[in-house]
Amino acid sequence: MFFVVKVTSGQEKVAASMLQNKLSKEQLGIYSILVVKGMRGYIIVEAEDEVAARSFITKERNIRGVLPKPLSDEEVDKLLTVKSYAQEMHNGDTVEFTSGPFKGYKAKVLRVDEAKSDMTVELMDVVVPIPITTKMNTARVIQKAQKS
Repeated sequence: MFFVVKVTSGQEKVAASMLQNKLSKEQLGIYSILVVKGMRGYIIVEAEDEVAARSFITKERNIRGVLPKPLSDEEVDKLLTVKSYAQEMHNGDTVEFTSGPFKGYKAKVLRVDEAKSDMTVELMDVVVPIPITTKMNTARVIQKAQKS
């Protein structure tokens, strides 16, 4: 069963590390400790039951308590699913920046590195075109490249 543990906001990794050290010294029916990005003030503990989870976290710094209702497997899967917001971009596409220092500028894509989610673009409507490497999620495709 997965239980949500309330911790001091911003101290999620510290609290998880402290609990991990405690877990290595004692066997308490705890299977895993998760720090989920974007869940400020909470960590998730997988335990046999609520009693094991509560006894595990008692008298620890930065820990405020356990929420009374365990998470369902579907809720845990939803939290751990990686969401991809980057759209498909290809060489020659025209993009418009939606955030960052070039917001509102249009550019032509020269190269795409999907492994890093980076793209190299050349700004349009500038006196000297200079290649710029930036993250793909800072721009959106406004015109696809002509396929020949």
